[in-house]
Amino acid sequence: MNLRYQDNCNNISWERVVEILKQVGMSYTDPEKHKISFEVSHAVVFVFDGDNLIGIGRVISDGVRQSAMYDIAVDPAYQGHRIGQEIVSRLLTATSGCNCILYASPGKEGFYKRLGFKKMKTGMAFFTNPQRMVDGGFVEE
Repeated sequence: MNLRYQDNCNNISWERVVEILKQVGMSYTDPEKHKISFEVSHAVVFVFDGDNLIGIGRVISDGVRQSAMYDIAVDPAYQGHRIGQEIVSRLLTATSGCNCILYASPGKEGFYKRLGFKKMKTGMAFFTNPQRMVDGGFVEE
């Protein structure tokens, strides 16, 4: 592997971003909306093997107190090589001193727990499509 980490949105294939999210079973939308989401984020990480985009992640934040991590995904062919761990580490460094929240895909909670994240007892969410979140195992009715 010839890994390269990038912290900006230059020359990103947004179609490939969608493909990676699909491959890992995460929520996705059209490429243009992902482009906007990443461009307005506080920090981003893209991982390449040569010219092939293989990992992504982003964090939104006020930069001083609070942050939220989204779209952490690694192409399944590259999982198990600590690439996801490095993405999370870089995003936490970019928001050093901030509390960080996220919601993990069902079954992936252990990955984040190993990185020091704790399950919240009082976390609440308002979703635009609540039934989809119930059906996906993210929330209780």
